[in-house]
Amino acid sequence: MRFVPLLPLLPLAAAAPLLEPKGTAEVIPGEYIVVMKPEAKETEFSHMLHMFDNDVRHVYSMGSFRGAAGSLDDQLLNAVQNMDSVMYIERNTKVHTAAVTQSNATWGLGRISHRQKGSYNYVYDASAGAGTCSYIIDTGIYTGHPDFEGRASFLADFSGENNTVDGNGHGTHVAGTVGSKTYGVAKKTSLFAVKVLRADGSGDSSGVLKGIEFAAMNATARQKAGQCPKGSVANMSLGGLYNKAQKDAVKAAIKTGLFMSVAAGNDGLPSLFFSPANEASACTVGATDKNDRLASFSNWGALVDILAPGVDIQSTWNDGKTRTISGTSMAAPHIAGLGAYLLGLEQRRAPKALCQRMQDLSTKNKISNNKPQTKNYLAFNGISA
Repeated sequence: MRFVPLLPLLPLAAAAPLLEPKGTAEVIPGEYIVVMKPEAKETEFSHMLHMFDNDVRHVYSMGSFRGAAGSLDDQLLNAVQNMDSVMYIERNTKVHTAAVTQSNATWGLGRISHRQKGSYNYVYDASAGAGTCSYIIDTGIYTGHPDFEGRASFLADFSGENNTVDGNGHGTHVAGTVGSKTYGVAKKTSLFAVKVLRADGSGDSSGVLKGIEFAAMNATARQKAGQCPKGSVANMSLGGLYNKAQKDAVKAAIKTGLFMSVAAGNDGLPSLFFSPANEASACTVGATDKNDRLASFSNWGALVDILAPGVDIQSTWNDGKTRTISGTSMAAPHIAGLGAYLLGLEQRRAPKALCQRMQDLSTKNKISNNKPQTKNYLAFNGISA
């Protein structure tokens, strides 16, 4: 039998809002994410955890971002809503990779190392991201792929599959664009798999939040241990409709010093409506093709910070071979890799300053069909500027 802890007699406070998902977001029945107010005391945090009655899936504690995810029945939900220390509650929803399409070609590395389109040669400094760490928050990484040269490691699984396998291939492809020997932007970075999506490319918001927290805390610990002396980046080629908890978690991770490259999304709409792409402190990435046109599927708008190759991108796959696919999922790792490359080559920068550095280096006004309010900044590594 379940018992709801009796709340102390306090002045009546407004109930914490239950944020309903936008549009067609897929809700997981009975599961909620509870986020505490920044000023909440530890005793209040513990009291909230007890409300879940042993049905807690994840606990979050990343700077001012604290909360938990799990199952609540209507009675417990009402009790949590009436806790003065709770800032908001959000329904747990499904999350997916930024969908990809099959095709064939390779050109992205040439584009980000030349001011003009058409080159298939990648020109880069030999430092190549050495001394940096890159976190791939995705479907996992096939760490045994020879193109990773032993630099890829599996760290954690929050997808619910409880294994170290990339059963999808998406995460391996993303990791390859960030830092593989042949297809990577930063060919000497260390690659770390933080698995939050399952073999079918889906996951849920609560697991994604835990993956974000894990990456930020792990990067901080490695930095203190001298294992990533040049700095760390993370890539999120995933998302869905507006989700406040994802926005807040990404913001909190960035405050720890972790650069976050985030796919703008593949809906052909303003990124304002999609999370975590709509977090202003993230470096949000739209996709272009080899003809310097904005990809037809790419989200756009004022919250897109930079554009990068995202159509017909060849990279590593989970069968030990390669695959050529398209999506803002493929554009974002160009920017995560470029972040690692610049950290290895230049001085360390705060995440927002690193995104600004890429904007400063970018090739301006090359995208012929750019959308309203979208910065016409095409990623460039600065090698021949």
